Amino acid sequence: MVNACRDFLDLAELQSRRWHRALQHEREQRHHLEETIEQLAKQHNCLERALRDPPITRQGGAEQTEGDESDEDDNTEFFDAMEESPAFITVTSTEHNQNRLSSSRQSMSGVLATDWSQENPPGQLRRARRTCIPDKPNYSLNLWSIMKNCIGKELSKIPMPVNFNEPLSMLQRLTEDLEYSELLDRAANCSSSLEQMCLVSAFSVSSYSTTVHRTGKPFNPLLGETYELDRLEDYGYRSLCEQVSHHPPAAAHHVISQRGWTLWQDITIDSKFRGKYISVMPRGNIHLQFHSSGNHYVWGKVTSTVHNIIVGKLWIDQSGDIEIVNHQTKDTCHLKFSPYSYFSRDSPRKVTGVVMDGDDTAHYILSGTWDDKMDYAKIVDRSGGCGGPEARQKTVYQTLPPKLLWKKYPLPENAENMHYFSSMALTLNEPEDAVAPTDSRLRPDQRLMEAGLWDEANAQKQRLEEGQRLDRRKREAQTTLAVEEGRHIERYLPLWFEKRSDPDSGDSSYVYRGGYWEAKESQDWSQCPKVF
Repeated sequence: MVNACRDFLDLAELQSRRWHRALQHEREQRHHLEETIEQLAKQHNCLERALRDPPITRQGGAEQTEGDESDEDDNTEFFDAMEESPAFITVTSTEHNQNRLSSSRQSMSGVLATDWSQENPPGQLRRARRTCIPDKPNYSLNLWSIMKNCIGKELSKIPMPVNFNEPLSMLQRLTEDLEYSELLDRAANCSSSLEQMCLVSAFSVSSYSTTVHRTGKPFNPLLGETYELDRLEDYGYRSLCEQVSHHPPAAAHHVISQRGWTLWQDITIDSKFRGKYISVMPRGNIHLQFHSSGNHYVWGKVTSTVHNIIVGKLWIDQSGDIEIVNHQTKDTCHLKFSPYSYFSRDSPRKVTGVVMDGDDTAHYILSGTWDDKMDYAKIVDRSGGCGGPEARQKTVYQTLPPKLLWKKYPLPENAENMHYFSSMALTLNEPEDAVAPTDSRLRPDQRLMEAGLWDEANAQKQRLEEGQRLDRRKREAQTTLAVEEGRHIERYLPLWFEKRSDPDSGDSSYVYRGGYWEAKESQDWSQCPKVF
């Protein structure tokens, strides 16, 4: 027995050494792979910097700059090679049809004929607001070294340094949807619900226009964090956001306008890291109601995808469908955001849509791109389909020539060094007097990052996140104790929003309960929690 035990120990030691050598080999292989990927990423970054100043060639006495035709690089990740066929075909009316269609032109309202041409941007603000922020520091940090162990995880649960952030919170990004609020002001003056639907559709697309270069991650708001934007004097509206849940992260937003509309939304962010790309999937609906007509519009958001996480230049795409419904008239608009495809003949970032009445009769065709502009065209004739008997039948719409519905404002000067912020985004984190102590403008890590003090910002971010984790553990412990003792469980309740069911759509969402602007007027913030 003793000899057998001795032999077993010798054999076990031999196997242990073999397993140790195998494990060490795997560790070395993994380390070598990480070094290779990191070196590849560095080489790619050097190539990108070299391409920023492309060589100038001359042809026929004219200077031409190489590489100007496309901002995509060779490492771009492409979607399906098969080009998806559109569900309908549009044909613009030719000149010989104009006499027959003149009555259709004349019937279009003044809002369509004049107000929709955004040739001039809004006038000067009554209050002078800032037009720049400190330039973004040139800090290099390997994203793969942080993300390699996070594949498949919820993005909001991954601790990230501020190097991958932009100096705005998610509450401020939601508020940024109001950059083209004048579309809703015009829609409030529409006598036709179908024309109003066109403007609402353009507004839903315009909220993505600033994201084309914005690959930075917004700060995850702390539970109870708020953000207000008072633009009564400038644009006639007041906006309030509050972080109503931490896991999953959810924010409630309410906007009231003196120009005839109210908007509210309850958005939960679901985001996942998939190795080569990050998907951000907003859940929840946006509600918009016009005061005079009572028209109540409801729609959602599409999926945002950030590509080239491991190697290459980060780029963002928007893809999916948006169904906008007017619950008062049953009018609908189906918008399709086409995913980027290398093999597609269509323009990148393409958006198409059809506006229909309650009887599913199409009246307008919408087309454009989510990063530039949207056009509308009135349908004057339609046919059942085209193609042979074996082909899928498509509706053919004959339309008037398209007209401009919405166009993106140009970015401010030096935007590439200011996180590609729009003119409105530059003002969102500007210090304001008399705001609530929970306002995002007062968040220290975000304020330090904007000032270019990233090391100090990372230290503050770690402190705030650790404090939030501690508060969450306390609430979980209190819940467990209440269950054991059979007591009522006191769940976290937002301060300015409450859960209600919408009578039109049937959705249950957070809506504004009131009291914030009155508290600001009296400067009574005694109810506010300490979040910073």
